[in-house]
Amino acid sequence: MLSDPLYDFMSKRKHLIWYVKDYRTLNEEAVVEATLNYGNWDDVQKVIHILGIARVAEIFRKQAGRPRKNYRPEVLNYFSLYFNKYVANT
Repeated sequence: MLSDPLYDFMSKRKHLIWYVKDYRTLNEEAVVEATLNYGNWDDVQKVIHILGIARVAEIFRKQAGRPRKNYRPEVLNYFSLYFNKYVANT
């Protein structure tokens, strides 16, 4: 279930998750994945502002560590470098 700020964020960016009708049913993980994969830099910064960079990095690292990933290779590489630089790996 999304918080109000994340719901508002997704409601204004329907192109990121076009296959969902009710954005309230999404979780933070789905929003982060869609934003990093399909959003622009402003979208990424807004999600970081809402959730915090540590939480976004935590979600990304968890998803990136799975055997089956939904991130495009260039997205995976870029954000691995980005989060490794700006967020300590815990």
